[in-house]
This record gives sequence, structure tokens and C-alpha cells, in this order.
Amino acid sequence: MDYLDKYQMWQQAEGMEEELRKELQAIQGDDKAIYERFYQDLSFGTAGLRGIIGAGTNRMNVYTVQKATAALALYLLAHTGKDAFTEGVVIAYDSRHYSERFAEEAALMLNSFGIKTYLFDRPTPTPELSFAIRHLQAAGGIVITASHNPKEYNGYKVYHRQGVQATEAMAAEIAENMARYETLESLPIMLNRELAQERNLYHTIGSAVHQAYQQAVLQQKRLTDKNAKANLRIVYTPLHGTGLRPVQEVLKQAGFSDVNLVASQSDYDGDFSTVDVPNPEDKAALALAIARGEEIKADLILGTDPDSDRIGTAVATAQGYQLLSGNQIGALLVDYLVQQQGAQSKEGSTLIKTIVTSDLGAAIAAKAGIEVLETLTGFKYIGEKMVEFAHSGKQSFFMGYEESYGYLVGDHARDKDAVVAALLISEMAAYWKAQGLTLVDRLEKLYQDYGYYLDGIFSYTLPGVDGQEKIKNLMAALRQAPPTVLGQLTVQEVKDYQGGLGNLPPSDVLKYYLADGSWAAIRPSGTEPKIKFYYSIRAEDKEKAADIREILQQDIEKIING
Repeated sequence: MDYLDKYQMWQQAEGMEEELRKELQAIQGDDKAIYERFYQDLSFGTAGLRGIIGAGTNRMNVYTVQKATAALALYLLAHTGKDAFTEGVVIAYDSRHYSERFAEEAALMLNSFGIKTYLFDRPTPTPELSFAIRHLQAAGGIVITASHNPKEYNGYKVYHRQGVQATEAMAAEIAENMARYETLESLPIMLNRELAQERNLYHTIGSAVHQAYQQAVLQQKRLTDKNAKANLRIVYTPLHGTGLRPVQEVLKQAGFSDVNLVASQSDYDGDFSTVDVPNPEDKAALALAIARGEEIKADLILGTDPDSDRIGTAVATAQGYQLLSGNQIGALLVDYLVQQQGAQSKEGSTLIKTIVTSDLGAAIAAKAGIEVLETLTGFKYIGEKMVEFAHSGKQSFFMGYEESYGYLVGDHARDKDAVVAALLISEMAAYWKAQGLTLVDRLEKLYQDYGYYLDGIFSYTLPGVDGQEKIKNLMAALRQAPPTVLGQLTVQEVKDYQGGLGNLPPSDVLKYYLADGSWAAIRPSGTEPKIKFYYSIRAEDKEKAADIREILQQDIEKIING
């Protein structure tokens, strides 16, 4: 069917959700709007589905969720057989619009195949979903979230029984299964909740799992100095998301008694009404928390995104609050863990980072005798390595992190975890404060020891069909004619990951190694209509690095603008 055929099919479908039907009627005769909604089906990849909420095959709605879940059910039955019926699937959801509804639709679709489901009783962090799959010995998991995307978005992610996001092979098979359901009428007939409960298929989980997860997080405590923890003043904002309860509870149980919540951002609000975008990487998202910090003279600002897998951090300095990047916090955490474990590292202890993450943390780890392993962008690759370590026993997981504000310490989850990160960031802030230092002070000392690093991203949003085509053409052009100079530095080596490099699977990434040890990498986003230019500049000081960055940005904008 072409896009107009699909539009007509949806308009004429019996039992169509009234809200969606009205949307379809509102765009009647608007060919561009119809095309945007129906020219493709939302594609299912290792990050699942993500898209704007609304009517159409290229939108997130109950039918998209039903289709993906039916495809997952077929996958589970093919690969786990009768175990899928008895082990079941855990389902979590965040605070976004329709998240709870989509989670219930997913549960009931699985129930319609005879598969048990365990649905959380409230908005729950993504890392807790990862934990719960193994805790309950389930066959897999689903989380309804669009992470830190704008309010118009929602998404659907699948996890396998090891608590890791879907592998490439699993995602490809689910996508193939989705193609079986071309029409709405071809979707399986669904059970209602009452009948599913009567058949012992639909279950709600809550406090017991929440408490088990929090206790697992607390196992990662390192700091024993009670006074240091009591003397740290923290401001925390969940940005209207799922971190609200677990972050506060974990910090309280760990001994942090001076934690101050940003009250106006403590409700579950799918409009994220106090911020433009609920992204803790963005300074604007932490503006209210910083204002509260200034008011009460807090030492540390923490903010988690809606599904509480990413965390942003700001530190009080004499010049005001300074935001720390994902790369900086990652390096500081590596340093803190090394400080806490002493000079002797465990044999096989391994730090896992992504290919677009700064090398500062790796340098700190290597000096301490900790092995360093690189993966592709996406925490699922870190999770897959954790599974390999558990099976082989040859290496142990020290820590994993990526530049996009995602960290994991401990093996309770196999995805980035802002709850455990909040605990350990608070600990290291308290640890260094007890020695008269801030996290910024400690970072400056690391720069003195390892060299100055300036890391970041230039991100360009190119929405719609035209934007996707431009991104595709841009990557093709760069492969055909790679730049020889970036930031006035000679490009000494180009790595193209498209065909896979070493033990890494294929990925649409280009990385340029520059003459002074700096690098830049280019990668289309897998979840948003963006192309991202990552950079890591090595220089003798901050001023020199800033000069290189400015020239690098000019070069990249010339590439974007053709």
C-alpha cells in the first residue's frame, strides 16, 4: 500500500480510537501531512521505536504499540518456546503522555498470546526495568519511554532476558514480524484486562521490586564517612520523571540528609511544563534547580531525565554553578572509584566506554591497571559486554559510561542508571568536600596530571523526509571525499565503522584522528532526526583548546551547509 492507501485504511477501520480518527479527519486533503504520517512505518531497531505521538503508521499510538508487541510475542515463542508462557515479560513506563496506556496495551497483547506480564504500578526508571527482568527471571522486558525527547514524543524499547536492550538480530526479527501485520484488521484480537487477570496472565508489581532494586543500588556505596555525607547540601530535580522516588530514597538511606527537591518539578507531568525539553544535558533544564541551589547555597545540583537513565550535574564554585559534561563526570567517577579501591585493581577489571567518549577516563583507568574496552555508541553494547564477562569469567565489570550522561556502576542493571549515578556523584562530591575541594577542583587536578581535554557535540536537527535524505547524502559525501583538515589540524587517520571494525558490528559512524591526539566523529542519531558531530580536543590549556574548537565548529558548519 502507498501512503494514501494506508490513510484510507486507517480512516475506514472499525473501532478506530476516536481521538485518532479526529486527527485523521483534520488532515483530510492535506497531502503533505498525510504523507508525513503514512509514508513509512516507524522502524524497529535495537533502540526499539521512537516517534511523535499521533495517528499514522509513522507515529506512536496504540496500534503501533500493539503491532510491535505482537511481533515481540512471535519472537519470544519462536526462541523461548513454552518458557515465554511461564516466565513472562516485565513492563515499565515513564511519565510521558500515553505511557501508562501504551504499557497496558503491550501487556494485554502479550496476554492474548498466552504470555504472562508483570506491569509496574507507577512510572518506573528504565534501569529498574533492566534489573527487574533478571530479578524476576523473566523472558524479557518492555519500557515505554522516549527518554529525554520533547513532550511530543514517546517510544518503546525491548530488552532480552539478560536485561540488555535488543540485539541487532533480535531487533531485525521483530521488525520482520511486524511486517506481517500490514493492516489494523490483521492484528490479533486482544483480551481485556479482567479476562487476562482471571487467566492469571496480567500481574501488577510494585513495592517489593522497587525495594529490591534500591537495595541493589545501595550495594554500590563506597563512602563510609557519615559526617562528609551529612555536610553535603544537594538540590535534586527529577524533571517531572521517574527518578522522583528512587533517587530520594537511595540518597536518604545512604546517609545524605540534606537533599532538597525542586518542588515545581516533582510531579509526573507529560507536558514537562517547567522546561522546554526534559534533558539534563541542557543547562536550561536545570535552571530551576540552580536557582534553588543559589537560594540555599547548595554544593551540588542533580537532575535526572524522565526515565531516569541519564543525569546532569552542576557544582557550586566561586564563580557560580558550573555544569559538568558527561565526559567530565565519567572521568571523575573513574577517578573516585580508583581512589576508593586503592592502588591495587582486581585482575581483569575492565572499564567500558564508547568510541565517541573522551579518553580521559580511560587514561585514569589504565594508570590504575584497569583494562579499557571500547564499544559502539549505545549502552546496549556495554550491556552486551557485561553479559560476555559474566559468561566467560575472564573479565570483571569496573564501570561503564558514555558521553551522553549515562553511567553504570555495579551489575544490578545492564543499562545506564541515573539512580546509582546520583548516589556515587553525591558520594564523590562529599569525599572531595571533606578535603576542601569541589568536583571542579578535582577535575582541574586531573587535567594537570593527564592533559587538558575539551569534549563536546555539535548537534544539528534535520526533521522530516527532507532532513533524513540530507543526513543520508551528507554521510555518503563524507565517505567519498573525507576532509583532510579539521580545526586547522591535519586528519591523520579516518575510521569508517559502516562495515564493522575489529570486533565491533557495523555502524554509520566516521571518526577522524587529528595530528595532536584530538579526534572528531560524525554519527546520525538513532533515535532523533539529528546528525551529531562529536569532538575531543587535546591541548596544553583551556584557551588553546577553545581556539581549536571554534575553528572546528566553523569547519563542521561548512560541511553541513555544503
